Amino acid sequence: MGVPKRRVSKARKNQRRSIWARVQTPGLVACPQCHEPKRPHHVCPHCGYYRGREVVAKEE
Repeated sequence: MGVPKRRVSKARKNQRRSIWARVQTPGLVACPQCHEPKRPHHVCPHCGYYRGREVVAKEE
């Protein structure tokens, strides 16, 4: 059985565990235009607005 030769530092241990923050589901926010849930810092997939401007033209 393998035995560690040196103690794993706190920084190295936390770097290994940092992947779990990305694996969890992303937080959602309400779009200020249509109030549908969307990912933060992304164009709204429902209305096509980002930061108050229409970026993607959506047909209704």
